[in-house]
Amino acid sequence: MLRLENCLIENGGFSLRANLTIARGSRVAVIGPSGAGKSTLIETLAGFRPLTKGAIHWNGSDLAGVEPGKRPVALLFQDGNLFPHLTVAQNVALGIHANLRLDQPQQAQMQAALVRVGLDSMADRKPADLSGGQQSRVALARVLVQGRDLLLLDEPFAALGPALKVEMLDLVGELVEETGATLLMVSHDPSDARRIANQVVLVADGCAHAPQPTTQLLDNPPPALKAYLG
Repeated sequence: MLRLENCLIENGGFSLRANLTIARGSRVAVIGPSGAGKSTLIETLAGFRPLTKGAIHWNGSDLAGVEPGKRPVALLFQDGNLFPHLTVAQNVALGIHANLRLDQPQQAQMQAALVRVGLDSMADRKPADLSGGQQSRVALARVLVQGRDLLLLDEPFAALGPALKVEMLDLVGELVEETGATLLMVSHDPSDARRIANQVVLVADGCAHAPQPTTQLLDNPPPALKAYLG
């Protein structure tokens, strides 16, 4: 279970409050107006932004002071953060060990992740030789090998066309189902939430609101969300 207890996140003149609980294994879309603090919330969970006050707990453990790399979190940004000079296999291997020196079981783990995302035949290619959808699959495979309990996605497929985005959302859904990970995905598109998320956290008016069932919230949006959706 993920619990944000009376959290206050400040960034310059901006502040965001959060007091909510997300059950383990949930698929949660984080939506709201531009600039409302969706990415700020995700970055704080990942440990890249400090809390001004409050606490973040995962399964009873306080994450305060825990370095980003030691948190039970895997974070996937919009650009994927692939290294252009490394091969597909090497980019995925970074999720296991930063020095790329993998033992045999780790090599097998990396290869299995490439198979799972359908890129095992492209292990020796560079990112520039891949399509946008294939690059997203590499980034997703790197997240997969980390084996973290919390999967945070910050609009990773926003640059993809509609068909490719649906394909990637479905793949994420399958991977989350297989691994039992808890998913929080930032999106500006309510159709993404309907496709993959069973709950939605609305971020608006300086607050990350408690999760609500996706269909219920999107079919009957509160004023802040209705104004955003148009």
